[in-house]
Amino acid sequence: MSKVGTGLAVGKVATPALAAQAVHSAMQKAAINTPSAVLLFLSSEFANNPEPAIKAAAKMAGCTQIIGCSAPGIFTEEDWILDSPAAAAMVFSDGATLSTTDKKNTALLLTLAAPNAINNTWLKQPILRFGGISGDATGHGPFSVWQNGKGLQQGYCEVAIQHAACAVKASHGLKILSTPKQVTHAKQYQLQTVNHIDATNSLHLAWQEHSPSNKDIPYHQLVVIYGKHQEAIIQKADYHVATIIANDDKTMTLSKILQPGDWLSWAIRDVNAAQMDIIKKANELRLALTSEPSFAMLFSCLGRGPTFYNGSDQDLELIKTLFPTLPVIGFYGNGEIAPISDKTEILQYAAVLGLFTEKPTVNDSDI
Repeated sequence: MSKVGTGLAVGKVATPALAAQAVHSAMQKAAINTPSAVLLFLSSEFANNPEPAIKAAAKMAGCTQIIGCSAPGIFTEEDWILDSPAAAAMVFSDGATLSTTDKKNTALLLTLAAPNAINNTWLKQPILRFGGISGDATGHGPFSVWQNGKGLQQGYCEVAIQHAACAVKASHGLKILSTPKQVTHAKQYQLQTVNHIDATNSLHLAWQEHSPSNKDIPYHQLVVIYGKHQEAIIQKADYHVATIIANDDKTMTLSKILQPGDWLSWAIRDVNAAQMDIIKKANELRLALTSEPSFAMLFSCLGRGPTFYNGSDQDLELIKTLFPTLPVIGFYGNGEIAPISDKTEILQYAAVLGLFTEKPTVNDSDI
């Protein structure tokens, strides 16, 4: 039976001792003397020079399979940390473990990437991915990604989680403002008309129905959700999300390319909707697994965590309520990676949750 445990260490200064402390705490919780692998997340204070902390974690664990990245905020089921030097670790025994070399027989790859490493070369490969984007709060400052105990110049790592069944879903946390309507004109990133109405006017009509008090439209909280079929929106299934980049009197510039014939609805980021959605997605993941989960990973947008929930990460709290003894690790980043409709996508303002349970080991004598 494999063992998994987490540890969290916080300090006033970013020292290698914090990484060692987090790994030691995780080893104690899981009763592991020598982990087979360590998932290590460090706060952005370590980003300029993570190597000493990585080496300290490897020395404490007695293994070189140290995988992770820096991020503006990190967490385990114990607590979440923002704006302080900190280290979070998840350790694995010889059962469920992490591999950066044997990736052939995995349905999903854990992928951690720096903002400047996002490109179609690996993003559009057939295998599906989940994970998060490293970086500081702006997405432009120092960042680091590492595997096998050392930093990566390519800026991203891809990891197979072996001997574990995995179920992953993205929680968008959106309240839908309008019934699905078809895109009638669009060109590249320009959304021109929806159901033969100017895109800007279509949004105004949806907003007036939602908020008849004539409050200003909060464009930074509004998004477009879309899909090839309206049922994806109505059933709140794996629809796609595009943010609003700019607008004029008639058209909208979006972050994704929509095609004429696509169905869309206008939606707004909403706290209550987000809480209900994370519970729904967690329960769907639980049902997708053959047994209760053994550990979890959560990748949340920096704008989705305590900032969104007025000083308390309700996503993390709700997951802890649903799974009181479950080891959880994750970070707040500048984007989330998740499979949507059998395609890997980079998301914004979302929370990507992965639940894992151990697969039975197959011996040669069983074949």
